Order: sequence, then structure tokens, then C-alpha cells
Amino acid sequence: MRTVFWASFWVFLLDQITKYLVVHMLDLARVQEVVVIPGLLRFRMAWNYGINFGLFANEGADATRWILIGVAAVISAGVLFWVQRESPRWIGRVAAGLVIGGALGNVVDRLLYGAVADFVNVTCCGLNNPYAFNIADVAIFLGAAMLVFLPADKEA
Repeated sequence: MRTVFWASFWVFLLDQITKYLVVHMLDLARVQEVVVIPGLLRFRMAWNYGINFGLFANEGADATRWILIGVAAVISAGVLFWVQRESPRWIGRVAAGLVIGGALGNVVDRLLYGAVADFVNVTCCGLNNPYAFNIADVAIFLGAAMLVFLPADKEA
């Protein structure tokens, strides 16, 4: 369980530090966009009131906010229960930590701001990508993919 805790801790910390720097230090909420690498990477402020890609977003809907916080808590508890029960290999515990740390990072955003602070916008080849994401989103996606695609054999 220590591996799950530390993976969760570092993901959560990195997510919250980057969000603080971007939202408050770069004042992205006011500036709205900062080009980091022209034609490839920019920070674009996007408050996500829903789930991925803003699905089920209803700006200012307090019920949606609390439902999504509850869903993240249930998923995190379920992943912890799975780890406790199955004792996966080290990589499975890291993957579980990525999912939990990312989920908790986005929960803190919903508690502090009422929405998730998304800001990383990657575009390429002249295409304009309207979506933004954050470190927590990457961790959740990567952790979930690892749990699905990597063998979760028990530790011997």
C-alpha cells in the first residue's frame, strides 16, 4: 500500500503545484492563454464543470459538482479496495496510485474553485484543438490504461 500512497501523493502534489502556478502565478484565469511552444503547446484556461471534454457540464450546477466529487471518492475507494484484495504487482500499485492521485487532485479543484482547472492545450499540424487538460487528467488516463492493459498478476 505504500507504493499506492506515494504514487498518489506525488501525482496529487505535482497536479496542485502546476495548477497553482498556472492559475495564480501566471494569472491564467485573467490572461486566458499563454503560448509556450508556438504551434504545439499553450496554456489555455478552461474551467471544466463536467467530466472529460466538459461532458455533463452545467456551469454553476452545485449538484453536478457534488455528484462528481462523490463519484471520484467512490472510484478511489474502489481502487484501494481492489489493491488491498488483489495485491497486484508493483506496476499495478503504481497505476492505482496514479488514478487515485489524479482523482483527488481534481476533487480539490472542485472544492476550491467549483470546477476543475484545465490548462494544457496541445495542438499540431495546423489543427486547432479546443480542449485542455491537466496533470491529474494525464495521471488518471495513464493509470487506467495501465490497469487495463498491463498484467495485474499478484506479487509472488
